Amino acid sequence: MNSKVMDREDVKKLIYNRFIEPTKSKREVFIGVEIELPIINLKKNPVSFDLVHKLTKLFKDKFDFEVKSIDEDGNISTLENNLNGDIYTYDCSYNNIEFSFGKEKKIYNVYKRFKEYYLFIQEILNEENHILSGFGVNPYRNYNNLVPIPNGRYRMLYHHLSTYPKFSNQKEFHKLPEYGMFTSASQVQIDVDYNNLIETITAFSKLEPIKAILFSNSILYPENMDLICSRDMLWEKSMQGYNKKNVGMYDPIPKDINEFLEYMLDLSIYCCERGNKYINFTPTLISDYFNKKEIIGEYYNDGKYKKIKFKPELNDFKYFRTFKFEDITFRGTIEFRSVCCQPVEDSLTVPAFHLGLITKVKELNELLDNDTTIYNQGYSSSDLRELFIKADIPAWVNQENLKKLLKKVLDLASDGLKSRKNNEEEFLKPLYERAKILDNPAQKLIRNLNSDNTLEEMIVSYSKLPKDI
Repeated sequence: MNSKVMDREDVKKLIYNRFIEPTKSKREVFIGVEIELPIINLKKNPVSFDLVHKLTKLFKDKFDFEVKSIDEDGNISTLENNLNGDIYTYDCSYNNIEFSFGKEKKIYNVYKRFKEYYLFIQEILNEENHILSGFGVNPYRNYNNLVPIPNGRYRMLYHHLSTYPKFSNQKEFHKLPEYGMFTSASQVQIDVDYNNLIETITAFSKLEPIKAILFSNSILYPENMDLICSRDMLWEKSMQGYNKKNVGMYDPIPKDINEFLEYMLDLSIYCCERGNKYINFTPTLISDYFNKKEIIGEYYNDGKYKKIKFKPELNDFKYFRTFKFEDITFRGTIEFRSVCCQPVEDSLTVPAFHLGLITKVKELNELLDNDTTIYNQGYSSSDLRELFIKADIPAWVNQENLKKLLKKVLDLASDGLKSRKNNEEEFLKPLYERAKILDNPAQKLIRNLNSDNTLEEMIVSYSKLPKDI
């Protein structure tokens, strides 16, 4: 139990030890790749969970994975390979498969395993007219049963997101608390060194508008075709964004470690556990949390949610995490979280882009600081991100100059990959093609639907296998 009053400096030390101290361990740079993909029933019926559970068992036996977790109905929800560290799981619901690959030095190692897993899964799904495809928002989400995986964590999360009406007098919320069950992302973790931490956060924070232009792929079809990366809005206007500092970009961007820690002190915690029961509560600033005499939360029990009063404990700190676009983890890595799931054949563009730039942060900062195409025009990086997740590029932007800027960024990424001498720069080719015409998967989807292509044709197109490189 926490028995003494904890001032801001005490909490700052907790944050430092958990998130900053691990970056001081000198080690080789590894990459962790997470790819989420929506499952789609081409019959326009709900995804068959019976098929999903059958697939999980077949995958387990085919690739020698072990069961890591089982839901409350006795179904396997997570598998892990003890040799390479790969994890096969479902994100929020059984409508969304997630691959979390064990840390690797080379993207090609991830690519080979991803392709092998994907081919097997697609074959099983296709037998019953289901398919995996590369969309940041499941285009058939309105046909699905959007229910959380029956376990403590995901049930708590959905319940927490569903509490937004209680706070509607405080801020604007969307009415889609189930968004985690139909959104898919492509996330990357890369080891970062303490000495470069702030410089790296700064460079990649400035880069977010560029990433919006290259990677946007989450349209809420057909309700909203103007927002090509609805992912941002879905997080920011949900209970995860109750405290707006918990999500999205750093604004302002911290200038040093102390400013970073001060920023973290203004973030909120919203859940913990007591007696194997997940509890959610009104998001509370981490700097205040441990000095509360009691907190009132809710937990699930026997089909109902019940109130509970509890005293904060130091052990609760492990439930404190942010959902920033550039997230510092307890592993000594930066997790890049702002990119939508990509069309399957382009899945490895995301880790290649980030890995190529991670050793070019000085050059990247200089490039963006000196740019006048979109930067230094009176807009902050967060302003620019908000502009470029919309379907139309602002009229004040010179599009030819923007293409040149994108190419310069990609050239930096390519140079960074070339220095690794693994031929990984080949994974950037689709991004160069996008930069030439200011295209991204969301824009391509809109263009094809406006040209009388069907949504099902685009689903099949975005499910194409990764190309051999």
